[in-house]
Amino acid sequence: MKNLTKTISLILAFVVISSVSFAQVSVRYNKCASKNAIYEEVEDSETGEKAYQPVEADGHGNAQGSQYDLAVDGAFEGQTITVLHLYTGEGFDFSLPQAALKEKGFSVYRFMNAPPSAKELEEALDKSCQFWLISSSYQMLTEEHVKVIKEFFEEGHGVYIWGDNSPYYADANYLANALFGGEMLGNYMGNEVVGLKDKKTKSGLIKSHLITTGLQFVYEGITIASIQDNQSLKPLIYNSEGNVVAATYESNGKRAILDGGFTRLYVSWDEAGTGRYVKNAATWLVNVERFEGN
Repeated sequence: MKNLTKTISLILAFVVISSVSFAQVSVRYNKCASKNAIYEEVEDSETGEKAYQPVEADGHGNAQGSQYDLAVDGAFEGQTITVLHLYTGEGFDFSLPQAALKEKGFSVYRFMNAPPSAKELEEALDKSCQFWLISSSYQMLTEEHVKVIKEFFEEGHGVYIWGDNSPYYADANYLANALFGGEMLGNYMGNEVVGLKDKKTKSGLIKSHLITTGLQFVYEGITIASIQDNQSLKPLIYNSEGNVVAATYESNGKRAILDGGFTRLYVSWDEAGTGRYVKNAATWLVNVERFEGN
């Protein structure tokens, strides 16, 4: 009887802990998580009948308001994103994504133009929830840098790897290949807004992914690179020519994004959906399902 009582107590304790953990995840996310087109229930003032109708859209057709992002505003207060910002040309100062990320509570610690020492990078990552690389046209990362980033990644912390049109993916490919065999190539003209991908369209966002929450349209970037076929990667955005411009990696509790269009971070920011996309991507890379959902 004692053993049975102990077993029941352990099961109940597990249920309580699990319930608290999943509650934490739900507190981080808005109720619209993974929905592209968002509807809210409304009641007819005369008849009392209830129906669902689309929420108000912005000028580009996406749901208007931060309550339709993946994360609740301020959900990640105290969390830091380390950014290794190697390409800083043409006024690319990261101020726009930094302001968007701040809405969700993220702070940004940024190294510019050249990598720090491997030790300094490791110290920064020790205080971070995720790492972003914005590649330049020639390789600057060393084996020591990659080793530090890989250890961080293996611990379940998210990694966002940004490149752009050839040749601006040198370190992006070096790191992606080391982490999951990823690669981007090419120089494709973009500068279009794409909608949702379906069987009839060659371009667009993948439906019902957490990262595409609240998005039915997104700007693809100017000139961009294409993510090469890889069994480890799943397409996230197909560009206007039907090539994959962004893909996700999710396996064994690890998450990463490989993206061939870093121009979205500073060119035509208001064209469609970029701010929400950036916030959603950072939210997904926190990997709360692993760290708080088990």
